[in-house]
Amino acid sequence: MYDLLLSLAVGVGLIIVANLLLVRVSSLGATRSAVLVALASLGIYVPIAIFYWPGSDVLAMHLAIYLVTACACGLFMGARETAGAKGRSGGLRFHWGPAAIAGFFVGLVGLFALFILLAGQGLSPRLSSRLLPSAQGNITSVFPGTISHDFQQKEDLYNDYLLQVERQQERGWQVQKGWLQKPVKGQPAEFKVMARTHEGDPLRGAEVTGWFLRPSDSRLDVRFSMQEVEPGAYQASLNLPAAGVWNLVLQLRKGGDLHEIRASTSVLTP
Repeated sequence: MYDLLLSLAVGVGLIIVANLLLVRVSSLGATRSAVLVALASLGIYVPIAIFYWPGSDVLAMHLAIYLVTACACGLFMGARETAGAKGRSGGLRFHWGPAAIAGFFVGLVGLFALFILLAGQGLSPRLSSRLLPSAQGNITSVFPGTISHDFQQKEDLYNDYLLQVERQQERGWQVQKGWLQKPVKGQPAEFKVMARTHEGDPLRGAEVTGWFLRPSDSRLDVRFSMQEVEPGAYQASLNLPAAGVWNLVLQLRKGGDLHEIRASTSVLTP
């Protein structure tokens, strides 16, 4: 989170400084300097982002803010050059229009930064009590989120996932899952999986693991492993710390075979 804000702030600062230096030490002018700095920003950041892939959303955010900053510098400094020339010849001085445009972009970047901070850190207790509605239990304004389909981040992972799904369908394992009693927040509940082969025989000796993923707060994610309590039957006692909807990623491995199931479940309040 702070790395994201730091990279945005450092990049914006370097773009502004680069524009100022080019305008002062060269004869390119504000517009050409802004275009040159924008191209340089793309040429530097894009290869770094591809090598240290941050995700398409983070890449788009950086490119948008960097290009908007370079454009705003070109507008602002270009208007100052025009206003300075007219001021010396008795014409109109600097117009408020470019300043309003630059202020709009600065405010937009600040708003994005505020959203990022709130998603990672949440509101303070005082602001939460004033802005959020009163309700039973704890209310959280943190939203770091969770992504269970990591294969979407890169094409090669996605292709591997498609191949795994095709093999899984051909293998034909029959898997049933569920709670032995309704899950309640903060209370242990038994989760059971029944697995059979394509022929209907119990799937013995498999390694069964999984994750319960909290969509609104990835810090609450629960990873678990299950024990075989009878042939083809696997069970675990789980305690999910929050009420509401949870996503499930369940994996069964035996030898070199992998069977993966994705589902969702609901946890009740006490």
